[in-house]
Amino acid sequence: MSPQEMAEKVGEKIGSSEWVEMTQERINIFAEATGDKQFIHLDEEKAKMTPFGGTIAHGFLNLSMMPYLTANSDVPHLDGLKMAVNYGGNKTRFIAPVRSGKRIRAHWKLLEMVEKRPGQWQQTSEITMEIEGEDKPAFICEWISLYFV
Repeated sequence: MSPQEMAEKVGEKIGSSEWVEMTQERINIFAEATGDKQFIHLDEEKAKMTPFGGTIAHGFLNLSMMPYLTANSDVPHLDGLKMAVNYGGNKTRFIAPVRSGKRIRAHWKLLEMVEKRPGQWQQTSEITMEIEGEDKPAFICEWISLYFV
């Protein structure tokens, strides 16, 4: 789809990802990579005594799943894409914890698609991470990406 065609979808849901399991192994690897080794992520016995009832994924781990979830989604690809980069976020709210073993998926709503200069488009999307079987999402964020075509 062309960037101009994508711009016509502002205000619409533009895709959802496949489900993926948030495994304890993934949580452990993220903790090791980031140095965030708080017990609620790693110690299953101690975490059982918290309101979470078990270990949970890091909020930033959930957020960092976005490239994987995007690649495994039906979000339209832009024609002639040379490069895409994360530009940042306007809002991010971690609403509910993702327990180890739960499945997650993301949903995208296009908020803005603007050509900043020739061949460079800025897209702002509202991304909601759903937790299978839960009423509340893991997070909702407004995420900005730059696309070079």
